[in-house]
Amino acid sequence: MERQHSSRSLCSNLFFLSLLISSNLLTFYLFSSSSSSATSESTTSCPPYSITAANNEPPPTATGATTDLAPEFLEFASPHPFPFGKNPNSGEDHLYSPAGHPCTLFPDHLNRFMSYTVNGSCPDDELIAQRLLLKGCEPLPRRRCRAAAPNDYVEPYPLPVSLWSTPSDHSLVWTAYACKNYSCLINRKYQKSFDDCKDCFDLAGREKARWTSSESRGLDFSIDEVLATSKPGSIRIGLDIGGGVGSFAVRMRERNVTIVTTSMNLNGPFNNFIASRGVVPMYLSISQRLPFFDNTLDIVHSMHILSNWIPTKVLHFLLFDVYRVLRPGGLFWLDHFFCVGEQLEEEYRPVIESVGFKKAKWVVGRKLDRGPERKEMYLSALLEKPLKNSW
Repeated sequence: MERQHSSRSLCSNLFFLSLLISSNLLTFYLFSSSSSSATSESTTSCPPYSITAANNEPPPTATGATTDLAPEFLEFASPHPFPFGKNPNSGEDHLYSPAGHPCTLFPDHLNRFMSYTVNGSCPDDELIAQRLLLKGCEPLPRRRCRAAAPNDYVEPYPLPVSLWSTPSDHSLVWTAYACKNYSCLINRKYQKSFDDCKDCFDLAGREKARWTSSESRGLDFSIDEVLATSKPGSIRIGLDIGGGVGSFAVRMRERNVTIVTTSMNLNGPFNNFIASRGVVPMYLSISQRLPFFDNTLDIVHSMHILSNWIPTKVLHFLLFDVYRVLRPGGLFWLDHFFCVGEQLEEEYRPVIESVGFKKAKWVVGRKLDRGPERKEMYLSALLEKPLKNSW
């Protein structure tokens, strides 16, 4: 009787054990299936950014179609394994070369830019490169070819002569521009055609007097006036956004301040001209994040380029980027910001004030050269980043 009871107990235990094992196996199977399904669904709905899709089809273009991308672009943008395995700094075992996401949205321009003979000469295609930049293809992909240069290149003048001298016509390649020499650029201020910074290349004209005195109903701040708002020697390095031919950087250099100037080549060799003067150009559009670390610059200046032609939300992002790169106590000189009618009070003042700058100067004036009926306005402001966070 006792043996029979023991046998029944053993059978019962074995039954429950087998049931428990079966249940666990079923749970494991269901969990594995759901995890696999979720992973697959996640990968399908939110794939990581790559040059080619999972099925090796090219990415969609701006119109939704697909296209083949130049092999050299795919070669550049594909991940490349590190020679010694995982890199301790990045934590990755591959190097990913950056190219602006919108590059692939304009495949015709991109393929023209990335079609060349490796180890040979680059095509003379400055206009294509600039169009890609202005379409948001920043940074441009690197290329494995030699950039075009003039065959009879003439070196720039030595410092300090170079600061206010027009360089030789043989210092650059002119094919991208309507003018083919500096005399044409200097004289285009007398022409009726529209050009960006039309009289900038005339260093003996209005350019020579910029930022040297305060005038024009208080809208024109002088450099010495601005520097006087800070401790002597505390303004040492900075940035000029959209700085034309670099005259602001030259004036600041004369006062032992180093300024980097961003500029595009809009129908003129602005970057070449800036460099020939002995100051530093940066080929950069206003849409790209400023390539400086947080809290590092003493001053950021911009004249005319920051105005109402920029979408307001883009401007808001840009102003916060300026705030980011300025050190505490650094200065933002917003020079002749242009707007019309009630835009300043209704739209731009709230946007500028929301960033958190302190106002050292704030001058508003009418722009009357094209007639008062246009209701055009200028704002010149000197704004300071607080020493402590404003929140």
